[in-house]
Amino acid sequence: MCSAARTKLACALCEPRDRTLLFAFYSVSGSLMGALGTLLASFTDFGPRWLGISPLDTMRLLFLLYAGIGVIAAFVYRDVSDTHTAHGEKTSTPLGPSRAIVYRLTALFSVDAFGGGFFRADHSRALLFQAFHLPVSVASTIFFWTNLLCRGILFVAVPVSRRFGLINTMVFTHLPSNLCLVVIPFVSDIRVVIALLIVRSLLSQMDVPTRTSYVMAVVTPPERTAAASVTSVPRSLASAISPIIAGYLIGISSFGWPLLIGGILKIGYDLTLLAMFRGTRPADENPSVG
Repeated sequence: MCSAARTKLACALCEPRDRTLLFAFYSVSGSLMGALGTLLASFTDFGPRWLGISPLDTMRLLFLLYAGIGVIAAFVYRDVSDTHTAHGEKTSTPLGPSRAIVYRLTALFSVDAFGGGFFRADHSRALLFQAFHLPVSVASTIFFWTNLLCRGILFVAVPVSRRFGLINTMVFTHLPSNLCLVVIPFVSDIRVVIALLIVRSLLSQMDVPTRTSYVMAVVTPPERTAAASVTSVPRSLASAISPIIAGYLIGISSFGWPLLIGGILKIGYDLTLLAMFRGTRPADENPSVG
């Protein structure tokens, strides 16, 4: 089942009030597995000692493990049907009345994803190694625990969004996390850098369930599959481009240019999203939201 179909099915099977909570559970489960994968990256340090093979062969084994997980996932989804809908709900249709808002959101989400691609976990580990000579195993452990700690806070996004609105929650949690990224390249104390990374991790993901919930809320139910596809595919493409640029920047300088550039792009995304969509609220959102 594709991601867009899963998203539409999830919306069809829950009440509007529980939509953000549902996507928080969805994000947490996926992120926990991502945190575990980050921890496994440290195997590149231990593999040569434990198995007597080179670091390159150790990385190849990790790639084989990644491919094997993909095969297992294919078997898991093989018998899952995406045809379930809520009673009386129409089948999926192409974008119609919601086309304009979906295209604008897609453009903004792509900028956010492009900026995010500048500081993926592997790039951050490389920067920590270059700037502070921090071993990969230590950096991987740090990112594992920061990823793990920030997952629980995703559930905080649920009551916060009910009180302040989805757009406000997305922007005013995301913006401080991006300011942390902009500051990090100018900090020389590893303890302060780690503290900023922790603060950034605690806040940076609260927009994930709220973002998906917002998209599903502002389009008509039959358009949800199309909206989920249109907003997610360009994001994936955008996030695939910037790591190439980030890798080049890391290769020519130990300064945290990827963090600085990515943070500035994401701050621009936050401010533009707030300006364009603060007045566009879902029909089921609390009218008292300011």
